Amino acid sequence: MVSLNLDREVEQRLGDHDVRYTRGRRVVVSALAASDGPRSAAELHREIGPDLPLSSLYRSLSVLEDAGVIIPHHGARTLTRYELAEWLAGHHHHLVCVECGSVEDIEIPKKHESRVKALVQELSDGASFTPLNHALEIEGRCSKCT
Repeated sequence: MVSLNLDREVEQRLGDHDVRYTRGRRVVVSALAASDGPRSAAELHREIGPDLPLSSLYRSLSVLEDAGVIIPHHGARTLTRYELAEWLAGHHHHLVCVECGSVEDIEIPKKHESRVKALVQELSDGASFTPLNHALEIEGRCSKCT
């Protein structure tokens, strides 16, 4: 279930883009909010069930992505997974299994996140680049695949 505050924020964002917050879009946002990491369209369809046709799911993903409510992650084997945008879900990173493709959200302790930010800034400075954000994806094998 999506929190009332999250629901209002998404509804406002979609309204700013002249898009209605339909039942189908609410279901997609709710499923992503309840997940422990990014989900592919197929995974979302399995989790949501037959009440939301696959064609409606894809339309909802496209609309939500265009409005900046969700972000895509293009991963292994050209599989795209979606999650709520950072302004909704908070800053986090990912553990990506190279065997099964599962993706798990992780939060880095503040002292380590500060070191990551410093490294991002140092690397950007060396390339005359202005970083706006960063995301760390650690690839390996999950406990099911080791």
